[in-house]
Amino acid sequence: MLLCTSSTFFAPSFNAKSSQYLCSYFTKKTHLLSFFKNSPICCNHSYLFSKHIKDSNFIGAHSLFMKKKATFSNSAISATSQSDEKSVGGNVVSKRLKKKVRRDAPEGVLRFKLDMCSKVGDVVEGLRLYDEARRNGVELNQHHYNVMLYLCSQNRGENGSDLKLACKRGFEIFQQMIIDKVPPNEATFTNAARLASVMEDPEMAFDLVKQMKGFGIMPKLRSYGPPLFGFCKKGMVDKAYEVDAHMIESGVVAEEPELSSLLKISADVNNADKMYELLHRLRTSVRQVTESTVGVIEDWFKSEHAAKIGKGDWDVIKVREGVVRGGGGWHGQGWLGHGQWRVVRTQMDKKGVCGSCGERLACIDIDPRETEKFAISLSKLAFGREVKADFIRFQEWLQQHGPFDAVVDGANVSLINQQTFNFSQLNNVVNRLHDMSPSKKFPLVILHKSRVNGGPAQSPCNKKLLERWKNSGALYATPAGSNDDWYWLYAAVSCKCLLVTNDEMRDHLFQLLGTSFFPRWKEKHQVRLSVSRSGIDLHMPPPYSIVIQESENGGWHVPTTTGDDLETPRQWLCATRPVKR
Repeated sequence: MLLCTSSTFFAPSFNAKSSQYLCSYFTKKTHLLSFFKNSPICCNHSYLFSKHIKDSNFIGAHSLFMKKKATFSNSAISATSQSDEKSVGGNVVSKRLKKKVRRDAPEGVLRFKLDMCSKVGDVVEGLRLYDEARRNGVELNQHHYNVMLYLCSQNRGENGSDLKLACKRGFEIFQQMIIDKVPPNEATFTNAARLASVMEDPEMAFDLVKQMKGFGIMPKLRSYGPPLFGFCKKGMVDKAYEVDAHMIESGVVAEEPELSSLLKISADVNNADKMYELLHRLRTSVRQVTESTVGVIEDWFKSEHAAKIGKGDWDVIKVREGVVRGGGGWHGQGWLGHGQWRVVRTQMDKKGVCGSCGERLACIDIDPRETEKFAISLSKLAFGREVKADFIRFQEWLQQHGPFDAVVDGANVSLINQQTFNFSQLNNVVNRLHDMSPSKKFPLVILHKSRVNGGPAQSPCNKKLLERWKNSGALYATPAGSNDDWYWLYAAVSCKCLLVTNDEMRDHLFQLLGTSFFPRWKEKHQVRLSVSRSGIDLHMPPPYSIVIQESENGGWHVPTTTGDDLETPRQWLCATRPVKR
């Protein structure tokens, strides 16, 4: 017999080992889902649910989960697949009709209603619909269960009892999903981990994440949030580091919220080595940080412990070699200097000179091999989203007419501060770039075919302008149905040249490119424009890198997301201290 006290924790186990029964339970205080083997349960809480699950059933579920080709379908889909063989009025059932059959089936109606509950966060109605569906024998699929788990995990309730009830029901639903042999996915485990987080049980949340790989499911960054933030909130630093290590092992890159939480807990326990490591990880993956993260870093530099750590003497040659090896802007040799830090908020001038300490920031090099790899990955992404033959034709054209010193996002430039497409404004920018070009070559103008053949392009003046660019090999019209973003970005990357656009490249298309190399490339290649009554100003890439930098004398400069360097100067955190050599 297993005796459970309020402090005892048993994480759910999904390993299908031989035993007579698998037993699940909830307690009134913790409402945790657990599976126990070979023993009845005695619990000292007043609220207990217990249901036996035969091992043979569970093993069958596990077997089904692990079969990659296993298929699960509800009755509506099954009925639809059978109707494919039938005909209506002599014609095969259309896709539209099959879709309507799915939508109007009990499973489809339930899906729609649950999605609406998820949209507005109505957990009460969601639970009512779920209970009604089970009473009526509606077969629930993965999506139904995941929506319910999400609803229960997001519920905060008006009082503690509502919160506990939602979590208890959430774990019941999670258990039922396993009993019904519905295969879990990443969202299933992540939502279950969120349920554990709501109950302030990061141990259980982490255990759920660790079990994902056993089902052939790779955790995502969002999967690690519940255990990591939970451990950080409780001050369990070693467990937080364990989650971080598991993330790294799984190839998941932490972003600012995760790194900021790790910085905070590391500062709280005066772990200087971890602070140093995390600042460099922040430098690599985030570059500019939000105000909340700046506050954590600022508090660390102002702390008494930060004043005590650091090398009074160091190998200057080794530090400089580290700077060269890293491409500039950091050395990685640890904390340098000793004594109290001078911490101020400041700005950089146009040359990258700090307004506080007078140090000039570095312009960090980009490895040409990284650029080549990026161009290849960019073309692969474009092949998957554009007509492949069209994009290959563009690549061949670019090889024949390139390279260029600059590429212009024609549509974006023509519409800056304009209500209609302005060829005159575009021509002004093209001529400016032509005059600036060392080779006196026209920049490449990328325009959609519709912009070249219709609208303002039909005027005699604009026709003459377009013909001039075309004859100079400086105009490419992207085909109908294409996204010209892929074309101008690929051209700029492959030509290793400037890209003229005010597009901040933050939408879903550019998110596909990742957060490591692309921001660095954009910083060194994007030319922005501002239009005023006095004319057009081209804002060239800064002569320094807007990224966390570590100087050779031990100082640190941290850029914030406050300011854009065009109209509002960017704010920086400068941390320096006397150098004792």
